[in-house]
Amino acid sequence: MEDAGGENVEEHLQEVDARNKASLPERMGEDQAHRDPSRWWFASAAFPMVAGTLGPVASAFSICALVRPWRQNYYKGVDIGTATFIKDPAWLIAINAVQLAIALISNLALLLNMTRRLRFSIAQPVTIVGWYLSSICLIALASTTAGPLKPETNDFIWSQAYFYGIYAAVLYFVVASLMVVTVWGSQMGHYEKDFMLTPSQRTLMLQTISFLIYLHLGALIFSNTEGWNYLDGVYWAAVTLFTVGFGDNNPTSTLGRALLFPYSLVGIISLGLVIGSIRSLMLERGKRRLDARMVEKLRHRVLRQMAKKGKDGILTPIRDATSDSPGLLSSNSGLTEFERRQSEFELMRKIQKQAAHRHRWFAMAISTSTWLVLWLVGAKIFQVCERQYQQWTYFDAFYMSYVSLTTIGYGDITPISNAGKSFWVFWALLALPTMTVLISNAGDTIVKGIKDATDKVATVTILPSERGFKGEFKAVLNSLSHGKLFTEDIEESPPGFLGDAQRHRYSSEDDDDEGELAQDQADLDAEGANTGAKKEKEAKNARDEDTHKRRVEGNAAAEEKDGDSNGRTNRTVRFNDDSATSTPTPGKRSNGRSKKMGNTDDEDPYDENNKTTSQLPKMTRAVSIPRQDQDLPQIPTDPAEYHLTLIEEIGRVTQHLKSHPPRKYTFQEWAWYLRLIGEDESDAAKHRKPHSHLSKSKDELEGKERARWSWVGSRSPLMSSQEEAEWILERLIETLNDELRDVRAARRKENGTRNQRE
Repeated sequence: MEDAGGENVEEHLQEVDARNKASLPERMGEDQAHRDPSRWWFASAAFPMVAGTLGPVASAFSICALVRPWRQNYYKGVDIGTATFIKDPAWLIAINAVQLAIALISNLALLLNMTRRLRFSIAQPVTIVGWYLSSICLIALASTTAGPLKPETNDFIWSQAYFYGIYAAVLYFVVASLMVVTVWGSQMGHYEKDFMLTPSQRTLMLQTISFLIYLHLGALIFSNTEGWNYLDGVYWAAVTLFTVGFGDNNPTSTLGRALLFPYSLVGIISLGLVIGSIRSLMLERGKRRLDARMVEKLRHRVLRQMAKKGKDGILTPIRDATSDSPGLLSSNSGLTEFERRQSEFELMRKIQKQAAHRHRWFAMAISTSTWLVLWLVGAKIFQVCERQYQQWTYFDAFYMSYVSLTTIGYGDITPISNAGKSFWVFWALLALPTMTVLISNAGDTIVKGIKDATDKVATVTILPSERGFKGEFKAVLNSLSHGKLFTEDIEESPPGFLGDAQRHRYSSEDDDDEGELAQDQADLDAEGANTGAKKEKEAKNARDEDTHKRRVEGNAAAEEKDGDSNGRTNRTVRFNDDSATSTPTPGKRSNGRSKKMGNTDDEDPYDENNKTTSQLPKMTRAVSIPRQDQDLPQIPTDPAEYHLTLIEEIGRVTQHLKSHPPRKYTFQEWAWYLRLIGEDESDAAKHRKPHSHLSKSKDELEGKERARWSWVGSRSPLMSSQEEAEWILERLIETLNDELRDVRAARRKENGTRNQRE
C-alpha cells in the first residue's frame, strides 16, 4: 500500500479525470423530458401519488365498515336516528377484520417503499395483492349481505357502515390497478423501479394517514361526549374540518365546545397540508412535464407547417464565403448566421409562449370539467339517496352540492340518510381538493386576464406609464391589431443582460409576474426602514449588475468610466479592436485549451513569475444591443482571466436561481453564455436544420451529428426540463472544472519535465 503521493493515487486521479471529462456535445446534454410520453410520467409519478393518497382513505372507510353492523331496523316515517342495528354474523365480522389487516399491511408496504425503507420489488407485490384481496373480500361481503343475509321483511335499511364498505372496495380496486400499471411500466423499462417523487411528495401518504387518524380520533371523542353514533361523528368531523359547517350536528356540551377549539384548528391545518401537497403535484410537478410535452408537439407541428409552406429557409445554417461546409446556405440571403440564429431563437420563444398559453387553458378546462362532473353527478346521487327520506328534487341536491363545494354550508338542506351522509364524506374528499385546483387554474387564466385588462385601462386613463398617455394608447391599439398598427411609433426597451429591471419583449406573462414582484418589493421597501448596511449592499449589487450588463452588451466605455468613478478595481474584461479578430473562441474540451488561451505546456498561467501577459482586447465603440457576433465580448486569451470570468458568471447565475418566476434569458445572454462554454452562435458548422419528423429527430438521440443543434431542435437548451438558469449554471461549472483539470495536468507535466532535467 502506497502513501498519498504514490503512483496508485496519481493513477486514480487520472481515471477520475477521464471519467468526469465530457465532450462538448455531451455537455450540451440530452434531456428526454419532452420526448417521454405523458402517460409514463403518470405511471411513474402521478399514479403512486394517487395510490398513496387514496389507499389510506380506503383503509379509513374500512374501519368505518368494521365498527358498526351493516343493517338497521327502520320503519317508514320514523326518525332515522332512532333505527336500531341488526347484529352481523361472527364470520362476517372476522372476514371484515382480516381484510382491514391486509389493507393496513399493504399501506405500510407502500409507505416504506415511498420512504425508501423497502425495495420496490418487494413492496409492490405486497401492496397490489393486499389491496386486491381487500377489495374482493368487501365485494363478497356486500353481495352476501344484500343476498342471503337480507331480512325477510322490508322494514330494514343499510347502515352507513355498509356503504363505507362499498366505497372502500372501489378505492382498493382502483389504487391496486394504478399500481399494476406502475409496475408494468418499470418492468418494460420505461423508467427505473422507483418512484420519481420529491421528498415532500413522498411524505404525502404520511400526511394523509395522519389527517385520517386525526379525523377518526375526533369522531371517537365527540361521539362519546355528545352521545352521537360513531359514524355520525365521522360525518360531523368531515363537515367541520372541511369548513363546510352545515350545523345539523354540533356540540352542545361545554366539554365538546371547549374541545372544538384545538380540534378544528389543528385539523384544518392538517387538511391544508394535504391539499397543498396535492396541489403541488397537479400544478407544479405535472405542469413542467406536461409543458415539455406540449412544447414538443407544437414544435413538430410548426416545423411541419413551415416545411410544407416552404418557409423553413430561416432554419438552414448560413455559411460564410470561405466555408466549405456542405448542406449550408450561402450568405447572400442578407443575414449573418448570428442573426439567423437569433430569428430561430425568437421562433422557439414564440412556440414556448403559445404552448404555455395552451397549457394554462387546457389545465383550466380539465379542472373545470372535473369539478362540474363532481357537482352534477354528485347532485344526482344525493337526490337518489335522499328521495325516500326528504323527497329532494334534483335542484335541491344541485343546490346542496354547490354550497358544499364552495364551503358556504348554509345548512338549510343537508343529507340525513345513511347513504347520503356516507357518500358526502366520500364525495367531499374528492371534490374539495378539486375546487382548490380549479381556483388556482382560474387565477392563472381568467383572473389574470381581468387583471391585465384592468391594468391596460389604467395605463391609458389615470395611471399612464413612462411612455405617456399617447404612447400607451398606441401600444394598446398595436396589441389589439396584432402588431399591424403603430409598429414604428412604439419603442421597445432593449432586452437587458442579467438585469431584472429590463423587460423581456418575448414573454408578456413573465413581464407581468416580474412587475408584480418589483411592485411588491417597492411597497415593502417603502413601508420598512432600510438600514445603512442594507442600502450599501443593494447599491453594490446594482453597480455589479449594471457593470456586467454593459460588459455583455458591449458598453465598455461606460463601464471604464464607472469603474474609475467608483474607485474600485474592476476585474471584468476589456476589449481591443486590434485583437478582437484574432481572439480564439474556447470550446474544445481537450488539453490543448491552455495553448489556445495563450500559454504553452511549459508555462503556468498562475505563476507569478511568468512574464507572458495577454493582450486583453478592448472595444472602442459602444453599442446598446449586440446585433452581430462581433458586438459580443470576446473570451479572454489569458487563462486566469478566463477562469475569473467563469467564476463571476457562475456567481451571477446562482443568484438568478432565486428568481420567481424563473429567469428567462434573451438571445444575447444565451450567446454570451454559450460562448463561455465553447459554443459559437456565428459558427454555422456547429448548427443544423431541425428535423420536421419525429422519426428523424430521434436519430439525433442515437448519435447522428451530436455536435450540431438548432434552437428549435430536440437538443435545444430551451427544450430541457431544467430551468434556464440551472442549465447554464451546470454547464459553466463543468467548463470551469475542465479548465482547472487542464491546468493541473499542465502543472504535472511541467513538474515531470523539470524532474527529468534535474
